[in-house]
Amino acid sequence: MTTDHPLDALPAPSPYPLTSRYHGIPVALHTEPDGRQVPYLRRRLLPSTDGLTPLAEHTVSAGERADLLAYRYLGSADQWWRIADANPVIDPRELTATPGRRITIALPGGVPGVGNA
Repeated sequence: MTTDHPLDALPAPSPYPLTSRYHGIPVALHTEPDGRQVPYLRRRLLPSTDGLTPLAEHTVSAGERADLLAYRYLGSADQWWRIADANPVIDPRELTATPGRRITIALPGGVPGVGNA
């Protein structure tokens, strides 16, 4: 007879909501020389753009911002990071810094597009 509880098999809850780019990133502990433990998030690796389904291509106009594009295309301004992931840049401000630049708006990873359904 096992004494394990069925809920023990569930992963620990994330401190970040499902819509956060940090959801599912493991928390690690750093031990200071005095023995104090400091929690931190492990590195978040950018997803491969090959696994993202393009939703639209957008031509940047002067004054646009990634958060406003996320609201327009994805329905939530706080999803700007999804646009940044689909157009790998070091600084997210690069996405809209150059009018005329074409950027990809992609569905979240794992969400199939119409052609993949």
